Amino acid sequence: MNRLKRVIALKWLAVITTLVMLVVLLGGALVTKTGSGMGCGRSWPLCHGKFVLLPGDITPELIIELSHRAASAAAGLLVIALAIASWRLIGHIRETKFLAVLSVVFLLLQALLGAGAVVWGQSSAMKAIHFGVSLISFASVLLLALLIFEVDRKFDTNTLVIDRKMKFHMIGVLIYSYIVVYTGAYVRHRGASLSCSSWPLCNDGSAMPMRFQEWVQMGHRFAAGLIFVWIAYAAWQAIKHYKHQKVVYWGWIICFILVSLQALSGALIVLTQLNLAISLAHAIFISCLFGVLSYFLLLVSRSNANMRNQ
Repeated sequence: MNRLKRVIALKWLAVITTLVMLVVLLGGALVTKTGSGMGCGRSWPLCHGKFVLLPGDITPELIIELSHRAASAAAGLLVIALAIASWRLIGHIRETKFLAVLSVVFLLLQALLGAGAVVWGQSSAMKAIHFGVSLISFASVLLLALLIFEVDRKFDTNTLVIDRKMKFHMIGVLIYSYIVVYTGAYVRHRGASLSCSSWPLCNDGSAMPMRFQEWVQMGHRFAAGLIFVWIAYAAWQAIKHYKHQKVVYWGWIICFILVSLQALSGALIVLTQLNLAISLAHAIFISCLFGVLSYFLLLVSRSNANMRNQ
C-alpha cells in the first residue's frame, strides 16, 4: 500500500512538473514576443541589481521577465525532485536514470543560456539554440512522466516491434523537427516574422523573396511544409499497418493533428499581424509535437530491445 501511495504521489509530481515546464517554455516565448528580455536590465538573478523594487521600477516588461524567472526557478526545484524520486522508485526501468540525468542537465543548461542572454546578450542564432535546449528539457521531463505512467501498464510497450521503415520515419521526423524548430526560433529572434506580409506566398503574390529577412521567413515555411507532408505520410502508413499497435497508431494521428494546428497557427500569425495568443499557441503545438516525437524515439529503443530478446 505504501508503494502504491508513493507511485500515485510520483504521478502527481510528474504531471505538475511537466505542466510547469510547459509554462516555462511559453514564458520564454512570451518574453521574446513582448520584447521583455531586458525587463530587469543586464542583471540576473536580481532585477536591476535590487532585492526590493520600488513602484516606479515596475513595468509590464519587468513583470513578464520576473514571472518567467520565478517559473523557471520553480521548474528547477520540481525537476530535481522528480529526477530523485523517479530514480529511487522506478529506477529499475532502464530509461529512467538516463532521463532523470538528462532532464536536470538540460534544465541547468537552459538556465545558464537564459542568464547569459540577459547579462552578456546573445546573437539571434544563440537565442534560437536556447529555445531548442528548452524544448529538449521539456521533452525529457515529459518522457520521464510517461515512464511513470507506464507502471500501471495502461499502454504496454514491452512487446512492441516496429519495422525498419517506421523506425526511419520516427527518427527522421524527430531530427528534422528540431531543424524546423530552430528555423522558426531564428525567424522570431531575427524579427522576420512579418517580413512576408502574405501567406503562403511572400508578398503580393510573389513566391520569391527579395531580402534576407524574407529568405529567412520563406525558408522556415518551406521547412514547415515539408514536415507537414512527412508526418501526413507517416500517419497514413501507421493507419494502414499499425492498427494492432495502438501506441504507434494513435501517436502518429496525434502528431498529424498537432502539425496541422501548427501550420494553421503559423499562417494566422502572419495574417493577424503577430496576434499574441496565436503566437503562444504556435509555441504550445510545436512543444507538444516534439514531445510526442521524442516518445517515438523511446519506442524505437524498446522495439530494438524486444527484437534482441526474441
